[in-house]
Amino acid sequence: MEGLELWGPAVKWGSDHRLPSAAACCAACKAMCPHPKDGACRCDSWVFCGDERKCKDRLGEGIVGLETNLGTLHIQLLPGCAPRSVDHFIELLGLRNCAGCRFYRAEGRGNVWDAKGDHEKNVAFGPPYALLQGTLEVDGVPFKKIPREACPAVKRGSVAWVGSGPEFLISLADHEEWRDAYTVFGNVLPMDMAIAEEMTLLPTSTDVWSNVKVKVLKDPVYFKVKRSSNASAV
Repeated sequence: MEGLELWGPAVKWGSDHRLPSAAACCAACKAMCPHPKDGACRCDSWVFCGDERKCKDRLGEGIVGLETNLGTLHIQLLPGCAPRSVDHFIELLGLRNCAGCRFYRAEGRGNVWDAKGDHEKNVAFGPPYALLQGTLEVDGVPFKKIPREACPAVKRGSVAWVGSGPEFLISLADHEEWRDAYTVFGNVLPMDMAIAEEMTLLPTSTDVWSNVKVKVLKDPVYFKVKRSSNASAV
């Protein structure tokens, strides 16, 4: 109901949990019933704001899109723990394009991780390594190394720097074995993970980097960085 004001405790505040559409917000709420830990229904209503005139500068706050030919990967940035990393994205949004920004490595979950990203028992942690790897270095624009920032562990959907950047990765599984080796600065929205998975099905060739076997895309997937035009809260 448009304009309805809801009262009561919030499961997730909108400033920390923004999604690109009302449908995505509804699905996120529905996914909390029943909750896998205790079976309780933790969400029975949700709020979405998609009116640019009313939402003003809160519209799409915290979400950027990596626009590829396979679809757009919407990323919820984490300014609370990775402010310097988020500042870099703000700079990218100010450029006319992201020439040179691309994914060049794509490895699926194989038989190492299940569809939820959980590691299978008694199996080595790769290869394959369940990730996409790319670069956020714009042609002709010097990249300023990002200092280490204290952020969450790498989970399915996590977006993290490789070292101090500009190389970065999107994880397709939970990588507890990596501990705190990477700075996680965002999360791909669940509804877009299918696009990331699809990228792992593209033709690849095998290479060896520092004694590690990797799968390199035969044709890199280029992308543009754009600000999301929608926002929501659960």
